[in-house]
Amino acid sequence: MTLLNTFLVIGAPQIILVVVVVLLLFGGKKIPELMRGLGSGIKEFKDASKEDDQLPEKKEE
Repeated sequence: MTLLNTFLVIGAPQIILVVVVVLLLFGGKKIPELMRGLGSGIKEFKDASKEDDQLPEKKEE
């Protein structure tokens, strides 16, 4: 396993640690609000990328 692969492996202990740190930083009441904002941001990004795919390409002459 290369050094890069070692850093990219995410297991259960790492996920638990991230969840605990997020809870300590933001508290239980702010997390649903943060997730809602993250979800709406991802949805807007997907919608914008779909719009770009649907635009007709202009031919340069």
